[in-house]
Amino acid sequence: MGEEATLHFRPEGAYVGDVIPFAHEGVVWLYYLLDGRDPAVDEEGLRRTGMPWAAVTTTDFVHFEDRGVVLPSGGPDAEDFDCYTGSVVTGDDGTLHLFYTGHNPRVRSADGDLQIVCHATSDGDPARWTRHPEWSFGALPGHLPEDWRDPFVHRPDPDGPWQMLLAARRDSGPDRRRGVVATLTSDDLVTWRPDAPVWDPRRFITQECPDVFRMGEHWYLVYSEFSDAFQTRYRIASSPEGPWLAPADDTVEGRAFYAAKTVEHDGRRYVIGWIATREHESDSGGWQWAGDMAVLETGQRPDGSLTFDLPHQTVALFPEAVEVSLAPVDGADATPGAGARTRNSVWLGPETPARALITAELEIAPGTQACALLLRASEDSGYEIRLEPQRGRMVFDRWPRTRTGGEQWQIQGDVPHAVELERFADLAPGRHTVRVLLDGSLCTAVLDGSVSMSARMYDHPSGRVGLSVTDGEVSLERLEVRCSAPDAARRTSP
Repeated sequence: MGEEATLHFRPEGAYVGDVIPFAHEGVVWLYYLLDGRDPAVDEEGLRRTGMPWAAVTTTDFVHFEDRGVVLPSGGPDAEDFDCYTGSVVTGDDGTLHLFYTGHNPRVRSADGDLQIVCHATSDGDPARWTRHPEWSFGALPGHLPEDWRDPFVHRPDPDGPWQMLLAARRDSGPDRRRGVVATLTSDDLVTWRPDAPVWDPRRFITQECPDVFRMGEHWYLVYSEFSDAFQTRYRIASSPEGPWLAPADDTVEGRAFYAAKTVEHDGRRYVIGWIATREHESDSGGWQWAGDMAVLETGQRPDGSLTFDLPHQTVALFPEAVEVSLAPVDGADATPGAGARTRNSVWLGPETPARALITAELEIAPGTQACALLLRASEDSGYEIRLEPQRGRMVFDRWPRTRTGGEQWQIQGDVPHAVELERFADLAPGRHTVRVLLDGSLCTAVLDGSVSMSARMYDHPSGRVGLSVTDGEVSLERLEVRCSAPDAARRTSP
C-alpha cells in the first residue's frame, strides 16, 4: 500500500542514522542504522534496545521502497547488540558480503567499549543475511580496541586483493590526534592481513565512515570528522593509496548533513547522508544524532575538486512554477526585477508551501556586502540564505535568534549567523544562482549548482519568500517558486 512521502526518507516513528549504499542489479539498496531513540534502560542503566540495520531501495532517489529491518540486533548478550556502520560488496562467486561494526555496552575493555568487525553473507538476496561470528575480529595491535569501526571494503584493482578501510585510533600519541584510516587486505574476504594505513593525518580523533571511489583520473577519500567540526570531508589523490591532498574547500556539506557515503548509479555518483534533527524540534535545540535521509549528486571540476548539487531527479519533481512578485518593505527604493538596481532594501513575496523549490538568479555588483534569499519570512522575522561576497561565504541565518532574557537587548545579536552553517563560496561580482529545496522542517540550499548547505527550520513553519540587499547593489534576474507534482515522491511498503 503506497503513501505520500517527503523527499527525505524517514521511517515511521524512528530516524535514519548512517547510510550504507549498495548498488545491486540496477537497484540501489540504502541500508541505514535504524534509530528508534528508545529511552528504556536496564537495571545497570544500559540500553535495552540494540541498533539494527534497516533498508530502503530506489532506482531514482525520489521513490523509495521500505524493506524494514534486514539485520536485527544480535541481542543483549551478543557481540553485535549494536550493528553499526559498514559496507556491502559482491564476491567473485556472486556471494554478497556485509561487513559491519559490532558493539555491546555490556562488553568492555579496560579503557572503554569494544568495537569489532563483524561479517554476514547472503546467497543473493540483499535483505536476507547469515551471520558468521567465527569471522569477527577486533582491533589489531597498536590500535585502541574501543575505536575499530565502519569497515569499508572495496577492490581498488579488479585483479588485486580486497581492501578494508577502518575508522581507527592509535594506542599512543596525543589523545585527540590519534585518528587513522587503518587498512587490511584479503584475497577471499574472510582472512584479513594488516597493511600500511591509507591515511594517517594525526589531526582528528578519528575519521568516521571512510569511503573511497574513483571518478575520471582522480581517487577520492570521503570521511566524517568530529574533532574540529561535525562535517563530512574529502581528499583527492592520483591513486587509491594516496597521498591524499585537500582541495581548497574540503567539505561536502555543513553541520546538519553528516556521515555521508557514496554510490554510483546509472553513470552518476551520489552522496547519501542524514540531516540531523534538533532537540525539542526547536531552532535553538542542540543537534541530535540521526534524522532524515538526504541525497546529493556530485560533479567534478577540471582541477578534480567536487561539486554537490540536488539530484536531477529531485529537481524534476517540481514542474509547476508559481509566478512570484515582490513588494517593497519599509521604504525600499524599487520593486526588484530584471535589470533593477537596489541598495539596503527588503522585498517580500507570497507565502511559500511547505514543500517547494525556490530559485533566485542574482547579478551581484562589485563591493556588495551581502544579499539574501528570505525564507518563511515576515517583515521582521524568518530565515535567510545569505551571500557575503566580501567574506567569501554562504550562511544560514534566522531572526530573531535565541533570547537570553526578557529585555529588548537580551538576544543573540552577537552571533552573526548559525555559525556551524556556513559554506566557503566564490562570490565574485557577476551572476549567481541560489536554489533552495524546502521540505517541512528541512532546507537544502545550493549555490551555483556546486556548494550545498542543509539546515533545519522549526520555529517558523510558514512565511513568505523575499530578497534583501545590504550595502551594495544586486539585480534580481529571476525569482521562481515551484511546487511538486501531486503524486511526486511516494514511498511504498511491502
